[in-house]
Amino acid sequence: MENTAAVDTVDRTRDRLLDTVVDLLESDGFDAVQLREVARRARTSLSTIYKRYATRDELILAAIERWMGENYSGIGKHRRDPNEPLHPAMMRVIRAIFEPWEKHPEMLLAYFRVRSAPGGEKLHVRGFDPVVPIGKAVLSDVDPDFVADLEAILSSVVYGLVGRCREGHIAIADILPTLDRTVFLLTTGYEAGRRGGTSNAPG
Repeated sequence: MENTAAVDTVDRTRDRLLDTVVDLLESDGFDAVQLREVARRARTSLSTIYKRYATRDELILAAIERWMGENYSGIGKHRRDPNEPLHPAMMRVIRAIFEPWEKHPEMLLAYFRVRSAPGGEKLHVRGFDPVVPIGKAVLSDVDPDFVADLEAILSSVVYGLVGRCREGHIAIADILPTLDRTVFLLTTGYEAGRRGGTSNAPG
């Protein structure tokens, strides 16, 4: 019983810490996450934080990883209907990825900052690197070489767009339409090549 109580206490402390970090990220942004402020709001001590997270980036990483897990739990359920073109099927997955970011833009910017920190590669499993493998069921019958090219291109486009968003050159709402056009051109060209025909992008 004592062990169970101790685990429950640890879990509650962790949950308070991570919830506090997410609240700070969403309301005030990445730079607002200072460990003293996190400790104050979570009603714990700095030493308690450092026992669990060696650095500020590690704490933020854990908070974002949990937030992403909660928001992306259903993405893997997307499927492509027989004979459905790739473009609409892929965009269902990409929209599912981006909708939480559009509602919480500070989380998007925090994600891109912390993913370059030590341990940030863990976020790749649920983030944009790989947009394509997250929707692998949509691409199960697609040429693997094309899937690899698609992943590389989309990752580069996404990071470029988020960088422009971070610098204030575009709004976060501009990202999805650009991805939509990119996916249309890439997938329609691929499918036309397989059929030996041609297609035109939407106006």
